[in-house]
Amino acid sequence: MRTRRQEIRRFLVFALVPLAIFTLVLVVPFTRGIYFTFTDWNGFDVTQFVGLDNYIAAFQNEDFWGSMLFTAGYVVASLILVNVVAFGLALLVTIPLRGVNVLRTAFFLPNLIGGVILGLIWQFLFGQALPTIAEATGIPVFAENWLLDTTTAFWAMVIVTVWQMSGYMMIIYVTALMSIEQEALEASLIDGTNGLQRLVFIKLPLMAQAFTISLFLTLRNAFMAFDLNLSLTGGNPYGTTELISLQVFREAFSFGNFSSGQTQAVLMFVVIAIAALAQVAISKRFEVQR
Repeated sequence: MRTRRQEIRRFLVFALVPLAIFTLVLVVPFTRGIYFTFTDWNGFDVTQFVGLDNYIAAFQNEDFWGSMLFTAGYVVASLILVNVVAFGLALLVTIPLRGVNVLRTAFFLPNLIGGVILGLIWQFLFGQALPTIAEATGIPVFAENWLLDTTTAFWAMVIVTVWQMSGYMMIIYVTALMSIEQEALEASLIDGTNGLQRLVFIKLPLMAQAFTISLFLTLRNAFMAFDLNLSLTGGNPYGTTELISLQVFREAFSFGNFSSGQTQAVLMFVVIAIAALAQVAISKRFEVQR
C-alpha cells in the first residue's frame, strides 16, 4: 500500500507540472478558440453569441476555399517530391564513398535556414539572378520572374520547400537504411537478387516506418507553411498563392475579423487532423513487424 502511494506521489511530482503547462498552453487556448468561433469576438471582447454564423460564412467564403484548394495542391506536390528527393539523397549518402559526411552536411544545411530568410533568398533568385542567367545563356525557362504568375509561383514554392525539407527527411531515411539487418541483405544476395530487387523487396518494406514518419512530418509542415509563403510570394499575384495559414492570418489580423479568422483556423485544424490520421492509418498498413 505504501509503495502504491509512493508511486502516485512520484507521478504527481514529475507529471503534474508538465501536465499543468500543457493544459494552460494548449488545452485552454484551444478550448477558448473553439468558443470564440460561436461569438462575435473582436479580439478583445465578446458581445453576443452568434451560433453557427461564422461557420456558415466560412463555408461561403470563396477566398478561404480557394486558399484551401491551393494548399491541397501544394501539400500533395511537396509530399511526393520532398520524400522522393530525400530518399534518393539517402541512397546516395549511404554508398561507401569519400566525402559522404560532407554531402550529408551539405544536403541538411538548408533545413537550418529560417523560412523568412529562405523566402527572401529565393525571391532574389527567381526575381533577379535566374532571369539574368537565362538572358545570358539563352535558357528560356527562367527568363521571366516565376513569382509573377500563379502557376510558376506555385512551383517556385514547391521547389523551395523541397530544397529546404529534403535534407531533414534524408536523415530519417539514412537512419532507416543503416538499421536494416545485414543478415537479410546477405540472404537476398545468396538468393541471387540484384540491387533493384533488394531495394524493392527488402529495403522498402523494412523502411515502412520511416516512410510513415517522414510523410507525416512533410504533410504537417506543408499544411502549416506560413513564413515561406509570406516572404516568397506574399500571396501574390492578387492573392492567388495564399496558403491557408496566410489566409487565416490575414482574415484575423489584416482585416480585423477575429471570430471568422478563428473559425477558419478551427476548420484548418480539422482538415489537417483528418489528412494526417488518414495518412498514418494507410502508411501503418505497409509496416513490417521485425
